[in-house]
Amino acid sequence: MDTLGPRISRALRQERERAGLSVSELARRAGLGKATVSQLESGTANPSVETLWAVATAMGVPFAVFVEEPDDAPTLIRAREGSGIRASEAAYEALLLASGAPRSRSDLYLLRAEPGMPRSSLPHAPGTIEHVVLVSGSALVGPTDAPIELGPGDYLRYRGDAPHVFEALQGATSAVLVSEVR
Repeated sequence: MDTLGPRISRALRQERERAGLSVSELARRAGLGKATVSQLESGTANPSVETLWAVATAMGVPFAVFVEEPDDAPTLIRAREGSGIRASEAAYEALLLASGAPRSRSDLYLLRAEPGMPRSSLPHAPGTIEHVVLVSGSALVGPTDAPIELGPGDYLRYRGDAPHVFEALQGATSAVLVSEVR
């Protein structure tokens, strides 16, 4: 099993070169410093979920490109053994469970969050729709200007290409998120 840092590094370089972007141009498009992009490519940075989303959006690729482990064997991820990408300013973690097929643009995540700072997301790639099923706890989810309170089993679909939020209202809140780009 590959570790996350080298996977991010390889995928970032591969996608940047595929897109024909220089490190400087990618940094500009993502709103990051050139040094940050260079550190991500060299594997010396520990990126937040916000940084990876900014890079993915700037290149028009799914977030999963950076964290998925390509393999055709069965994949088992036990609920408390997997480690995901943590948000920098909120008690929020996104664990990629499965990504869409090569020509598909959908990813499946397990979210774990704690009360405190909400996880605010900038708009993702145009056409992104997010689907959330709350598993445990409670949370305010959806458009930043009108989030909806969800309880266990509740489902919400909203535009991911507009500002949105996930705010845990109880400890040990978890949800399943499908992010699809149409």
